[in-house]
Amino acid sequence: MTKQNEPVDWLLYERAYLRKGYSVICGVDEAGRGPLAGPVFAGAVILPEGCVIDGVNDSKKLSPKKREALYSLITEKAVSWGVGFATEKEIDQINILQATFLAMRRAVQKLTPLPQMALVDGNQMPPLGIPVQTIVKGDGCCESIAAASILAKVSRDRLMIQLDEMYPQYGFAKHKGYGTVQHRRALLEYGPCPIHRKTFLKKILGEAHA
Repeated sequence: MTKQNEPVDWLLYERAYLRKGYSVICGVDEAGRGPLAGPVFAGAVILPEGCVIDGVNDSKKLSPKKREALYSLITEKAVSWGVGFATEKEIDQINILQATFLAMRRAVQKLTPLPQMALVDGNQMPPLGIPVQTIVKGDGCCESIAAASILAKVSRDRLMIQLDEMYPQYGFAKHKGYGTVQHRRALLEYGPCPIHRKTFLKKILGEAHA
């Protein structure tokens, strides 16, 4: 078991699959499974062999300013990268897990060359059409997954800031669609808007909005 103060070997998983003969390996992660509004995003990244970008970590542990700076570094250094999303309507139609998988597939399909192996954060196996290794808390220990988490998070946050201009009464720029007290109060006052996930609002607004 890794000790808390022991340094993370960020390339452990990439090296393991390189030794198995996989030469093109991508990291995949999502952002936005939990919010009440907006799409769910996924990032996919192929980094050059041996590439560790200083500061890359689980996107949730980084400040917005740091994520933006790392976004530029990752997209500059990556062999290939892609961002995909599934809309709030797709989330309502096929459920959040399947919509997350859909966003991941869309992100991976943007990669050139198509990867031979995907390292995916979490314990759910997305059908990507290529071999997949899931890694619980992978965004905190695997370089390519952490890079993907930053691309997904930054892309989603940028969109929610844009959507705040269309629907300013909900405060999307501040909470990015998560169920904060401010957001819940706005829902009760104004009702849902077109980008809300209707199936996420049952407990707040009742079954009629599901």
